[in-house]
Amino acid sequence: MPRPRSLTAADLSSAALAVIDRGGPAALTMRAVAAELGMATMALYRYVADRDALEALIVEQVLSGIDTGTPADADWRTCLGLLLDRMRAAVAAHPAMAPLVPRHRHASAAALRWMDATLAALADGGFEGRERVIAQRTLVGFLLGHLENEHYAAIGGSGTAVIASIAPAEYPYLVEAAARAREIAPEEEFRGGVEILLRGLTAR
Repeated sequence: MPRPRSLTAADLSSAALAVIDRGGPAALTMRAVAAELGMATMALYRYVADRDALEALIVEQVLSGIDTGTPADADWRTCLGLLLDRMRAAVAAHPAMAPLVPRHRHASAAALRWMDATLAALADGGFEGRERVIAQRTLVGFLLGHLENEHYAAIGGSGTAVIASIAPAEYPYLVEAAARAREIAPEEEFRGGVEILLRGLTAR
């Protein structure tokens, strides 16, 4: 018999997150989340309309703990670095949900707060209008791309090892880069990338 209507958004998001952590995005179904909660699938529809709603709940839960405050005396590049680092830490704890962030950013208050904070930092750097929009989306693109690389194409992973073992005659630069990449930790890769990216953002 279905349980009484007493589940909270936190209950639902925790169950959905457990499913996606175990099996990746493809495993997230209404049936799987209902099973995680010990209830009939149809009973779950009393709480959420569909899988999209479950995905939005996951995004909100994972991002809700991000601190979007920055030191009052910090310059705008430092603020952006802090915000990127905090978002990376939150998503890296549940890497399978990374693709859900851009898809449901509009439905998550936590995501909206983070985006607003990054735009505020860019405004402090003198970015305005269309340029501010493009700069912010470029930062997000770097962040999501890094998370994808870190968890599915690790810099020191098997793919890099295969490339490093190729005879260098045909791909000399690639083979050399792969050999060096195997010595770089994910943390160094991320922070080095952020530094390069922020260095390229010249204050307006």
